[in-house]
Amino acid sequence: MTEMHLAYLNLGSNIQPKRNLVEAIRLLHKYGEVQKVSSAWESKSVGAKGPNYLNACVLFRCPYMPGELKERIIRPIETQLGRKRSENKFAPRTIDIDIVLFDEKPYNDKFWNYAFVIVPLAEIYPDFQNPLTQESITETATRLRRKVWVEAHRDVLSRFDGGN
Repeated sequence: MTEMHLAYLNLGSNIQPKRNLVEAIRLLHKYGEVQKVSSAWESKSVGAKGPNYLNACVLFRCPYMPGELKERIIRPIETQLGRKRSENKFAPRTIDIDIVLFDEKPYNDKFWNYAFVIVPLAEIYPDFQNPLTQESITETATRLRRKVWVEAHRDVLSRFDGGN
C-alpha cells in the first residue's frame, strides 16, 4: 500500500483571484484528496505595488514527498493556470502554490511572518503549535492580524467541502 502524506498548501492569486483559487482547488481534487479548505483571505500585495491578493489554505493528502509533490502536482497546476515565472518574485500571478506544512512539520520558515499564509492556515488547523517558536498558530495569526490588514471572503470557496 502506498504511504500517504498530508500537506498544508497555501494558494495565492492576484490575477483573476476568485476564478484561479477555485480552479486550483478543483485541479488539486484530480491529483489527490483535498480534505479541508479555508476561506479566501484578501491582503495587500507584499514587496511590490499590484492588485490585492486572495489566499487560501488547503489540507491535501497525496502519495508524494515534497519534491515530487511540486513536480507532479503543484508546477503542472500553476502552468495550466497560466503562471509565468520571472526574476521578480513579487510579480502579479495567476496562481502560486506553496507547501507550508508537510506531515505536521513546517516546510519553510519564511512563511511564519506572513498573515496571508498564517491566517488561512489557522482557520483549518487552529491547534498546530510551531515547534520553532512554541507559539500556537492561532496566537501567531492573532499577532499578525494586529499588524497587517487581511479580510475574509467566506463566499469564494464555500462550494468546497470543508470551506468555512
